[in-house]
Amino acid sequence: MTVQKAKADALAARLAVGVPGQGGWLGAARAAAVARLEGMGLPGKRDEYWRYTDPSTLNAVEAPKADLFDNRGEARPFSSLDRLKIVFVDGVLDAAQSDDLTLDGVEITRLGTAPDAHWGADLYGVLEARGQSPVARPFAALNTALATEGVLIRVTGKPSKPISLIYLRTSEGSDAMLHHCVKVESGADLTLLENGPGAARLNKVLEVEVADGGRFHHIRTQGRDHQRRAVTHIFARIGAEALFKSFTLTANGRLTRNEAFIELLGADSVAHIAGASMGDGDFHHDDTVFVTHAAERCESRQVFKKVLKNGALGVFQGKILVKPGAQKTDGYQISQSLLLDDDSQFLAKPELEIYADDVKCSHGSTSGAIDDTALYYLRSRGVPLKQAQSLLVLAFLAEAIAEIEDEAIAEDIRGRLEAWLHRHEH
Repeated sequence: MTVQKAKADALAARLAVGVPGQGGWLGAARAAAVARLEGMGLPGKRDEYWRYTDPSTLNAVEAPKADLFDNRGEARPFSSLDRLKIVFVDGVLDAAQSDDLTLDGVEITRLGTAPDAHWGADLYGVLEARGQSPVARPFAALNTALATEGVLIRVTGKPSKPISLIYLRTSEGSDAMLHHCVKVESGADLTLLENGPGAARLNKVLEVEVADGGRFHHIRTQGRDHQRRAVTHIFARIGAEALFKSFTLTANGRLTRNEAFIELLGADSVAHIAGASMGDGDFHHDDTVFVTHAAERCESRQVFKKVLKNGALGVFQGKILVKPGAQKTDGYQISQSLLLDDDSQFLAKPELEIYADDVKCSHGSTSGAIDDTALYYLRSRGVPLKQAQSLLVLAFLAEAIAEIEDEAIAEDIRGRLEAWLHRHEH
């Protein structure tokens, strides 16, 4: 069997369930996604951008079983914040657990209930399609074709509180696809929070358009369910003098692949994407990021830190593309891992591709153990060994957490990191 036939067969098996029948702009977007998929198939290990991550369990028709995780007694992320909550259970919106979808300066529509004349037609599947070049992202196109749940959020002002998407899981075999679109109008400002595992296997797409002068802050935690699997995608296009910031915390998870495709299309725009991940044992975490500078005087930052132990594996594939004419670009990329034993592994593929001559771009990638000198310094001042190690791990992750502007949210993240370290001391 040829590689291409295997990829086509995997796709045919996934599409055999049938594409949701819906007319209008949503039906047209689904049909276009299927057409894109037929030209690429589902990914295989021989694909360049899947060489470090085996997609077979994501390709499978049925989701692998994942034991339910008991976190009773624990406060959920962001629970101390005043926020508008939208709850999904096993990938289905739960209106009873969600708040009323009314918030000043915001319009929220459930995917599938949007009328024929809706702004969602300008976003749903549109940014995903743009993100298919130069690297194919088949699972994102599969999501556009098959997802029936999600929300469409249009922001016209500065809401009084964040919007919080909460993903709960009650089934060992749940297989969810969620697709959200966010449109931040000129001068508007939104903070979007996400937390929870979502499903035993989750495929999620978030398409974000930030118009000129808009601001978008995105903070998510991906749940501590150890056996879950997830592939997520962020597609964003950013206008002039606009701001996009995204931070992801991942603790546990058998397989997580987080992809991002970000385009800076207006002058003086800013895009920061960061992540902190911690894995123990059977843990595979992959960040694959592509940032395109297509306008002058834009700034981008990619900051990814991974803490790995007991054979955990981390992957980073990051690229900065500077197009002709994107002068005065400031692009920064750093990916680092802290290996707490000799069995863990970090695989990195940082890239720069520059077609402008007046730019400042840098990338770096390192792996290492806890610094013995720093550890000795703390121990010599009476700090117990485990506490000293935890302090150094938190210091290592600090650069990624610093990308969160809201101090209350950043403190919540730090607390969860400390709790994870305490649970995994042995």
